[in-house]
Amino acid sequence: MTAKPAGAADAGLDDIGVPSDGELGAVRGPSAFGGSARRFVDLLWLSSSIEFRARYSATFLGYVWTVVRPLIFFGLIFLVIRGILGFGKNIPNYGPMLILNLVLFQYFSEATARALRSVTSKEGLVRKMQFPRIVIPLSVSLTAGFTLLLNLLAVFPLFLISGLEPRWSWLGLIVIILGLALLTTGLSLILSVAFVRSEDVGEAWLLLSRMLFYASPILYPIEKVPESVRSLVAVSPLSPLLEQARVWMIDPSAPTPVEVAGPWLGLIIPLLLTIAICAFGLWLFDREAPRVAEAL
Repeated sequence: MTAKPAGAADAGLDDIGVPSDGELGAVRGPSAFGGSARRFVDLLWLSSSIEFRARYSATFLGYVWTVVRPLIFFGLIFLVIRGILGFGKNIPNYGPMLILNLVLFQYFSEATARALRSVTSKEGLVRKMQFPRIVIPLSVSLTAGFTLLLNLLAVFPLFLISGLEPRWSWLGLIVIILGLALLTTGLSLILSVAFVRSEDVGEAWLLLSRMLFYASPILYPIEKVPESVRSLVAVSPLSPLLEQARVWMIDPSAPTPVEVAGPWLGLIIPLLLTIAICAFGLWLFDREAPRVAEAL
């Protein structure tokens, strides 16, 4: 008779996951969380760093693409909106505002898009290995965070070239990134398990993310939005983050989200939505994690 793994007796389980007292119970797969905090952090960091290196290992330019892509995208958008359509000429520092918004939204878009298929793409690991399942979508968000930091390092010199002077308020970008990471992580958790149940979620999120791009104050400041629809734009969890980033990083004289839309629409409701999305994502992933291998 083989010896039981260490800790199996304490957990009251035999070798196949059935209660050791002989009573039959539902066999649950690995949970969303599990193991020590140190092991969890090490696994998350290792998974993220490996994925980040692997993403660009097969390309000639490698990590350069993480910087080149947003700069090219910014150049095209700026050419069309400012050069052809003539929009933004009366907006102070429109160029720096635009590229900052694009970089922040790219993090949100990339993290959620990759998290969508993160669990299904790791089907072999999910079926065969015992580890905290939540590491999968979290590592995707962290990997996108690495890309965000590289992009910001490329953007800061452009700010200086455009005439912006460093200010202490630039440190507020840390708060913006943390808020954006909270929202992004919550959505990533929801999307990753929802896609396992139905691949239609992928098409729906592709459409919704494009709508968010144009419905959020990325290409325009929120005060330029007609008052009849301004409340719809302001209530998005992305809006106060992008607008406050503009105030802290680009133009201190620009109106804050609260000044434009009021405290409820400009801050409280978007904040509550962000917290609710993150809490629901954690709850949903924790509920679905033990059954996710069966659904693949």
